[in-house]
Amino acid sequence: MTPAITDTISWWAPFEALELSQEFTSRGRTVTEADVVGFASLTGDWHPQHADAQWAETSPFGERIAHGLLVISLAAGLVPFDPGRVLALRQVAQATFKRPVRFGDTVHVEGRIAELAPASQDAGLVTFAWNVVNPDARLVCRARVDVLWRRDTEVEAEVAVPEGNGFVPIPL
Repeated sequence: MTPAITDTISWWAPFEALELSQEFTSRGRTVTEADVVGFASLTGDWHPQHADAQWAETSPFGERIAHGLLVISLAAGLVPFDPGRVLALRQVAQATFKRPVRFGDTVHVEGRIAELAPASQDAGLVTFAWNVVNPDARLVCRARVDVLWRRDTEVEAEVAVPEGNGFVPIPL
């Protein structure tokens, strides 16, 4: 059962309005055999754990399972980023796969803002801590995801130019 969608994050808010520890729970998405075959076709990853039912039957998982990178990709699609605010995906880091995702599992993302940092005059860097959860409310994957988030106000940038023995900041 997928929990109700809950957010303390305003997905359309400017970077300046975001706060550490704001949380969200995404909608769910059921993983199908077609998803796995499509992902294998797209990436060329035809490992028998994902593509060969007879081989996978004798594996430690006992059946075919979704690719870990497919799970991360589905998670990215479940998070309701506002394209007017999120300028770019910067990094997916520390992805750790804890349990298999089986055909028919409905996964969702539970996340929070873990870090906020300035990035440029027009954007800030938001680091999310994501937990991808299965129908039994068990963690299947966790990751840290950095995105560039649009600011509403420009931050006055400074550049350093040599002056004598040191550097003096010059407003732009």
